[in-house]
Amino acid sequence: MPIYHRLGSLPPKRHTAFRDGSGRLRTEELIGNEGFTGPASLVYHVHPPTRIKGVRPLQSLGWQADTDRTLRHRHFRTGGLKTGPSPVFDRVPLLFNADVAIALVRAATDDEAFYRNAQGDEIVYVTEGAGRLESPLGTLAFRDGDYLVIPRGILHRYRFERRPSTLLVIESAGYVRTPKRYRNAFGQLLEHSPYSERDIRRPEWVEPRDEPGDFRLVVKKSNALVEMTLAHHPCDVVGWDGYYYPWAFNIHDFEPRVGRYHLPPPVHQTFEGDGFVVCSFCPRPYDFGEEAVPAPYNHSNVMSDEVLYYVSSDFMSRKGIEFGSITLHPDGLPHGPHPGRTEASIGQKGTTELAVMLDTFRPLSVSAQARAIEDGDYYRSWYED
Repeated sequence: MPIYHRLGSLPPKRHTAFRDGSGRLRTEELIGNEGFTGPASLVYHVHPPTRIKGVRPLQSLGWQADTDRTLRHRHFRTGGLKTGPSPVFDRVPLLFNADVAIALVRAATDDEAFYRNAQGDEIVYVTEGAGRLESPLGTLAFRDGDYLVIPRGILHRYRFERRPSTLLVIESAGYVRTPKRYRNAFGQLLEHSPYSERDIRRPEWVEPRDEPGDFRLVVKKSNALVEMTLAHHPCDVVGWDGYYYPWAFNIHDFEPRVGRYHLPPPVHQTFEGDGFVVCSFCPRPYDFGEEAVPAPYNHSNVMSDEVLYYVSSDFMSRKGIEFGSITLHPDGLPHGPHPGRTEASIGQKGTTELAVMLDTFRPLSVSAQARAIEDGDYYRSWYED
């Protein structure tokens, strides 16, 4: 994340003795990715973060794929999905490959245990709900429409002000970042980027907690959960600075691009990862050229699977979807507007649609749980007698 951030008390130079009022040495910790070459933050604790009193395995997270691999367009109605109540431990897997995984949860409770994903970054789209994300680096308020970007290795915990909160979780094996074409050589978002640093919210300061005791931390690694018992409260940070921390961006702060004639989906790109991109379809004026066709043209996603998560039941090119629907249009098949939608779009002035799109560059597997909520006739929805 190319924004420097600083909170709390810090020594004037890195890797120097930093003591409290009684002369006790603070503990310095570097948190970052790609060894010592990626984005990182230097964090100063009251206690060493290595003080673990116990470890025990909790469960394996082996995801089972749908055994029906028949190539077809697919539609999943997540309104019928039974999930929760934990925002972390009751996530239901939907789609996945080696680069990225998508899960959904309706959180109805606050977890007492802290959580650390040690195998992937997370983009958590807050479909409905509000609250705050607690971490040793501060607190981050969230609301409907927020993307929460939580880098791997960041310990955190959800505290909800509105329940249930529906969360779409995109877990990335690689580093989640702003699209390269939106940034200059110094990492600053460019003037033609659809959002700027002013739209990005960073953690706010909270006082450190110097509390001994038994504090549960659940770590995800190698598709398994392990419970660790910490000897002190993990939010004991007196200060930190750097580029590695959780952050938030709201989909309503994305500034859509509009042309005289239809612009393709890359103009909606919001994030990039290794092997996938995330796009935001937002309310916007339609194309304004003479005889412009606002609905997208038919296209074949060669070498790419397209996933759309519909955050409203209104989408210009689709029929039969509902709030929370997910469609999968796989590589190898053309797709486009449903019958009648192209003609209906001509002359229209704008759209109120809201959706999150994920395009992957390797095929996705459908989970066994997703099969249970599938609209089995979706692949026929383009057919008219």
